[in-house]
Parts: sequence; structure tokens; C-alpha cells
Amino acid sequence: MSQLETAAHPETLRRVAIDPVTRVEGHGKVTLLLDQDNKIHQVRLHIVEFRGFEVFIEGRPYWEVPVTVQRLCGICPVSHQLAAVKAMDQIAGYGPLTPTAEKLRRLMHYGQMVQSHAVHFYHLASPDLLLGFDSDFTRRNIVGVALDFPEIAKQGVLLRKYGQEVIRHVAGKRVHGTGAIPGGVNKALTVAERDEMARDIEQMIGWTQGAIDMVRRLHETNPGFYNVFGESAGNMMGLMRPDGALDFYHGALRAVDPLGQTIFDQVDYADYQQVLQEEIKPWSYMKFPHIKSLGADKGWYKVGPLARVQAATYLATPLAEIERQKMMALGNGKPVHGTLFYHWARLVEILHAAEMIRDLLNDPDILGTDLMADRGERRFEAVGVIEAPRGTLFHHYRVNEDDQVTYCNLIVSTTNNNQAMNEAIRTVARQYLDGREVTEGLLNHIECAIRAYDPCLSCATHALGKMPLTVEVIDADGQLASSLSKA
Repeated sequence: MSQLETAAHPETLRRVAIDPVTRVEGHGKVTLLLDQDNKIHQVRLHIVEFRGFEVFIEGRPYWEVPVTVQRLCGICPVSHQLAAVKAMDQIAGYGPLTPTAEKLRRLMHYGQMVQSHAVHFYHLASPDLLLGFDSDFTRRNIVGVALDFPEIAKQGVLLRKYGQEVIRHVAGKRVHGTGAIPGGVNKALTVAERDEMARDIEQMIGWTQGAIDMVRRLHETNPGFYNVFGESAGNMMGLMRPDGALDFYHGALRAVDPLGQTIFDQVDYADYQQVLQEEIKPWSYMKFPHIKSLGADKGWYKVGPLARVQAATYLATPLAEIERQKMMALGNGKPVHGTLFYHWARLVEILHAAEMIRDLLNDPDILGTDLMADRGERRFEAVGVIEAPRGTLFHHYRVNEDDQVTYCNLIVSTTNNNQAMNEAIRTVARQYLDGREVTEGLLNHIECAIRAYDPCLSCATHALGKMPLTVEVIDADGQLASSLSKA
């Protein structure tokens, strides 16, 4: 392990905490251990909340699961609903979806991509990019962006609104809808709804292209900063079609190494446990997955926008593929690993999703009324996987003869990125904090590295085995009165 992973004598070091990490979904903190010369000896991202969906979903009837699990998150509920319902399609014994049902699910999912990515880039990340990592923290937020860059802020709001409206038309409401059900969908799309979405899609595409140009100019203005900030070369994984194109809704697993060479390809996601392994560490409520064949030290990987657009052979929409190629050209034939490239890739994915929405709205099947698949043999175990905005999302269930869930394992996107985020903040600590006086602006550099992954920490708080827990009682004078720990 590196020096920044394990401090030799932590009792002799000074502890600095970023608690909580701001402008992310959920609650987490970062701890740094420094010596008297401000040399960094350890940097860790801790997930400090625990929700335990995997346990309390047990005992519920399987048909409740797609609606229940989306309560994990208010930002990406569609992703959890679709991953769960893809598993429940199999549990309930349904065959292949009808063309209309699959296309409506895809339409809802692409709307989710647009709205979630827009929230992250414009509301959470753009204050750092537009106002400066070291700018006044009281203005380094969406309000500051709205004051200095009102048109950009407006576009961000309307892009998110558009994505939410797409979800509403398919799922019935913007957040926690019920559109996808085992075997298909429960609502057809009307001509009026289709036309309303089609009216604004070209504007959404144009705004996204403008945002990509803006991020590209940032990289060109200061490549020594933007291109190497938090650079950590890791493996990358995503869902791909048989021809290698990225597929947000369905596909097989592909993983590539830091140089872009294939580790595995076209692995049925139902067999994910053959290629991936999870481990726990005592200082986080989030699991640490890795590629089994490479082991924990070398097998950690990235998911999400930057990982999957580079693991893919191509994007199946022309405008997004052009922009993907422009970004990847900065790697001179090799993948780019600077953490801030995640923002660029995220915007490319908004463009890709918007183009896919446009294509679906022009597809006659989208107005069809054949919404349910034929039913066949019942199953008792199934896996549903989807590319959520933040990365590959696994839902694995077992169900008994009484239709009750007996086993649930979720590997959410942020969990897949757990080690990658830790590697990124360690790199940033080496680049910008080591040996320097710690300031708020420098600590924000570490938060920026975490934000680039767009973590959903509340989605990711699951663990294996016995949970480590420490309870401390502080008296009225602020002194530790008693403490109880469970390893």
C-alpha cells in the first residue's frame, strides 16, 4: 500500500476533516492525516451514513420492489426502478418485451440521463469550473453562477426540466413514478405528449453542444491543470452492445485496462459475480468492488461517463460520437484519466441521450399500445443491470415460492467508483496539498475530485458482514463521557 493509504504512526499526526463533503448527493467526509510539516500521510473518503436497503427489502413481495427501491434516491430513481424491473421481468416469467415497451423504458431512461447529468454539471460542478476552485466559498454555488453567468444557469434549469418532463410523460410523474412494471410498462404515450417532447429537443441538443464547447475551452486554456487534475489511471467498465457501442439500457459487460486494452468483453451481466468481487473496509459503510482476476490492489475500476465512453468502441449517435472523439484525441491514442474529464464526458452523454430521445420520438413504435410481454416460466433468481447516470448499476434478487424476496444485493454506481474516488483524492492531495498550509480553497480541490464522479452516497451505503459501529456520548462540557465500539 502507498504512504497515503496507510499511515505508519497515525497517533503522531494531525487530523483534518472535510465534514460533510458538499455539493454531492448524500453524506460523506474526507479525513487527512498530516505531520508538523503539512506532509500528507493518509487521505480517505468515508461514507458515514447507513441505510441498509438490501436487508429491509427482504420479505417484501417481488412486485413491490421496482417501486420501493427507487426510494434510494430522488435524483436517479428511474435507474433503480429499471434495474429492479429488469430483474423482476425474469422473476415473473415474462419473455422479451414488446418493441413499444422497451422503447418507452429507454425513453424514460434517456430522460433520466439528461436531467441527472444536468443537475450535476450545472448545479453542483459548474460553480468550481466557472467561478474558480479557490473562489469565495459563500459565492461558489449555483446562486453565484446565476449572478455571473445567468444564461448558463438558465440553460441548466431548463435542461433538467426537459429531462424530468420526459420521465413524467412515460412514468406518470417526475420523481418516483410507476411507468415500468414487470413485463412491460403501464402507460402508452399519446400523440400530444410525443409532440410536446419533440418541440424542444433540438434546443436541448444545441445547448448541450454549447456546454461541451465551454468545457473544451477550459481544458485548452489551462491543460496543465484541467487535463491532469486528480489523474489516476484505472480500469474502466460499462455495458456494451455486441458491436461495442455503449448502451445505457441493456448490454453485456466490458472492462478495459488503463491503456484501453480489453480485460473481459460481452460478459452476461447475470454472471457478474464471476468477474467482480466485493470487499469491505472498517472505515467506510460502502463496499469496495474489484475485478476478480486482477485482485483488490490492481483490480479497482471506474464506471460512469468517462469510463464507459472510453471503454466503448463508439457512441451510436453522430453528434455525440464526434464530441467523444474530440475528447479522446487529447490522450494521443490512449484513454484520458484526468478526473475533470468526467465533466466533459458527462456532457457528451447528455448529447447522446438527447439524440436518442429525438430518434425515439420519430419512431412509430413509441405510440404503440402493445405494452406487455407474453408470460412464461417463473424464475426464482435474477439480475438486472443498467447504466445509471453515475455508472453501472447491479440489482440481484432471489425470491421464494411465496413470492417474497429472500436475497438482495445492490452494487450501485458510486460503490463501483469507491476506490477510484479514493485514488483521485490521494492524487489531488499529492498535487496540491502536500507540504502546504491547508486552506479552504485547497480542501475544496479534494471535494472537486469527489464531485467529478457525481457520487450518490445515500444510494451507496450498503455493506457485507458485521457492520463496524462506534457510539460516543459527549457531556455538556464537550468531553467524551463514554464510548462503545463494535468491530
